Amino acid sequence: MHHKLRHALTVASFMAPATVGIVVFFLYPLVSAVYFSFTKFDLLSTPEWVGLRNYRHMFADSFLATAARNTLWCVIVMVPARMLTGLASAMLLTKLKRGSGWYRTIFYLPALAPPVAATLAFVYLLKPGVGPVNTALAHLGLDPPLWFNSPDWSKPSLVLLCVWGLGDVMVLYLAALLDVPVAQHEAAALDGANAWQRFRHVTLPHIRPVVIFTAVIGVIQTLQYFTQAAVAASAASGQATTGAGISSTFGYPEGSTFTYPLWLYVVGFRYGALGYANALAVVLFVVALGVSLLLLRRTVDPETAS
Repeated sequence: MHHKLRHALTVASFMAPATVGIVVFFLYPLVSAVYFSFTKFDLLSTPEWVGLRNYRHMFADSFLATAARNTLWCVIVMVPARMLTGLASAMLLTKLKRGSGWYRTIFYLPALAPPVAATLAFVYLLKPGVGPVNTALAHLGLDPPLWFNSPDWSKPSLVLLCVWGLGDVMVLYLAALLDVPVAQHEAAALDGANAWQRFRHVTLPHIRPVVIFTAVIGVIQTLQYFTQAAVAASAASGQATTGAGISSTFGYPEGSTFTYPLWLYVVGFRYGALGYANALAVVLFVVALGVSLLLLRRTVDPETAS
């Protein structure tokens, strides 16, 4: 009995740092956010319990509706685009016989760029009139779009920015592809399988866990899409942020880049409605958790599950 107790205390001591970290930096903030979401709270006065009023207000919040639509668009378009281009790049790199290390480095380098610097550079490259991309398109006789200055092109421009920095996703796919048994590809080829059939029936089953993982991470990151949208809007409009770090041009142009996290930030730090901001954060957490669990269920083999 004494030995078991000492063993349990030893295990608990090793787990203590992680346990304290989870409680202090995850559980406590989560419980606090849920509590404050039911209150009227401005950080200066005592929280006032208002029940479900913050959650009911969401249905009449037109700014929230715009932000939710933009964020949903980003999830539907940005996540698959990033996954497909990352997978395509990784498959291309596996086919290279010479200089593959250099090409891997080139593909990965954009992922190391700080988000703010990368966004500023992209806004300049796509700047109407003087940007190198539009200048080149004009010399080719094409009508260049307004990119970040157009409500129709602003979100596709953010997708291009996201795809440009696909190095982290590409590395994951590359590691998974290199782990696919070559013998199975050769056997499928001998049986007459074409390239698409080999990819579908040999490659895809082996890399499926990585595909699901990148989908989950991509959805979570896109639901929290903040920095690039905020910096692109401010840079494209030509106006800097205020001293409080809140730009009057969030969502420029015409609210097309106004994402859910931007509205949450504005509600909390411009309007001081921290109770409502916490309610928005709780909804965001529930949506991210629900989508993640739904995607993770796809990793279960249907035959095993039955």
